[in-house]
Amino acid sequence: MSTLPNHFTVNFWGVRGSIASPGSGTVRYGGNTPCVEMQVGGQRLIFDGGTGIRVLGRSLLSQMPVDAHLFFTHTHWDHIQGFPFFVPAFIKGNCFRIYGAIAPNGSTIERQLTDQMRHPNFPVRLQVMEASLQFHNVEIGKSVQIDDIEVENALLNHPGQAVGYRVNWRGHAAAYVTDTEHFPDCLDKNVLHLARNADVLIYDATYTDDEYYSKQSSKVGWGHSTWEEAVKIAKAAGVKTLVIFHHDPLHEDDFLDWVGEQVACAFPKGVMAKEGMSLQIFPPTLVPEATNVLEIANIPETAEVVEDIQVSV
Repeated sequence: MSTLPNHFTVNFWGVRGSIASPGSGTVRYGGNTPCVEMQVGGQRLIFDGGTGIRVLGRSLLSQMPVDAHLFFTHTHWDHIQGFPFFVPAFIKGNCFRIYGAIAPNGSTIERQLTDQMRHPNFPVRLQVMEASLQFHNVEIGKSVQIDDIEVENALLNHPGQAVGYRVNWRGHAAAYVTDTEHFPDCLDKNVLHLARNADVLIYDATYTDDEYYSKQSSKVGWGHSTWEEAVKIAKAAGVKTLVIFHHDPLHEDDFLDWVGEQVACAFPKGVMAKEGMSLQIFPPTLVPEATNVLEIANIPETAEVVEDIQVSV
């Protein structure tokens, strides 16, 4: 199925980092691990296959046949653990083009996803998936072209390697930058490049500065960043809307509310990622009275959009 040809929409299906965290304390922001869907110019792009991709898969069953591009940042468990439960991949007639960088040990994305489903890790092998799975090795620094959509990439500062992405379409851009750790003495040039003048920057802000630099339990070297660093990047790169992403599993709803308040004070166009949140980036031709408008809503279960909020950016 093709998405709407004149829309650029970002849907959040999993926003938690490290491990899925269901429970009464994560109801409002969600407990599923990373999965972000972008519907761009009639194409469907999916970023990461954490447990959120299982929920996305259920929503796609009413839209088959599905033709999509699936980009992995890396293959740490929280970013691939939902893929074996992605139902559309088991259904003949669907097509998924799967992209990922070759790991430092030489393993391709196809090999890494295959190994995840080998015995004794999983009862069913990847080969039972009846959809067409087409694997592509991402070359660092080389863009992927999908019709008139350009997907850039750059290395991130993360143990074992991770890749950030930027989606460009008709003068608009959304950057997906997770998992990454900031540098102590400068802003990461690769992150700045991906984030430059982006309409939306989705950034790994797992910790607060206090947690990251804690003398009792330092997170330095763990491969993640803070919301304070996210704001620095957003300001330096001229980002229009900043999305705080990859929430720590220990950060429950009330704490994330507090973080959101701090972010809003430091960067008024900053928002906290929530499962079910949808950002719609409209081309200027569709919004004649504004340079650009970002609409924030919940992912509609039907064709209707609910709880619309428009933010001029």
